[in-house]
Formats: sequence, structure tokens, C-alpha cells
Amino acid sequence: MKMELKTIRIQRVVEQQNLASVMKSGSLDVLATPQMIAWMEEAACLCLDLDQGKTSVGISMNVSHDMASPLGATITIEAKMVHVEGRKIDYEVQAFQDGKSIGKGVHSRFVVDAQKFMDKTNNKECGRIYALPLSF
Repeated sequence: MKMELKTIRIQRVVEQQNLASVMKSGSLDVLATPQMIAWMEEAACLCLDLDQGKTSVGISMNVSHDMASPLGATITIEAKMVHVEGRKIDYEVQAFQDGKSIGKGVHSRFVVDAQKFMDKTNNKECGRIYALPLSF
């Protein structure tokens, strides 16, 4: 699989549903870290131009959230593809507010066949529960 290394930038505005207090990732009315990470994954996905039936799944994310952003702030998110090895794609991800970095890190995704992935996911055994006798 040959892929062109791309960089994608998207902009999002911090809305009520994006706040840490609403997402339960904190008690303050600031951009929630899980939301920033989700936007980073969104930007990474937009870098990909995959064949029909293919998709990508996130396999790792290591980021820091370095500065708070208030309700109404415009956030620019950048995902830069830095390495492709087989079906694994590595990215540098970053989020900015007013030109200042508010978060950064690295992210990896893996390209999969969507149907095979879902078939495997839906057909795997979900661990069995065994009742063991208790002795006191």
C-alpha cells in the first residue's frame, strides 16, 4: 500500500458539549481533553484516501493537553503523517488556539478491511464467566 504523506488542518469551535464539565473529564468549563483527542483523530482520518471497503482504526495516542481553552474558542487541529509502514500510519498531532499550541503528541492508526474487522469484532468470544465454589 503506497500512501502520500499528508498534513490536514481542521478548525473547531469549543461548544457546550465539548467542555470538561459536560464530558465528565473534569469540573471546569474548558475544552475537555477527550474532545481535543477526538478532534486529533478526526484530522488524522481526513489524511487518508482509502480504497472502498477500507478504513482505519486508532491503535495509540500519546498527547499532552498544555493549555486550557474556554467556551467559544476556535481551535485549529493539525495531523501530519510522518511514517507509513505497511498498514500502520504514524502522525504528529497538535492543537492550537490563537496560534499558540494547546496540545501535542503522536498518534498511530492501522488500515483494515472494514467488513472483516467488524466480522471479527462481532464474532469473538467475550470471555466466559465461570462459577467457582467458594470455601471459607
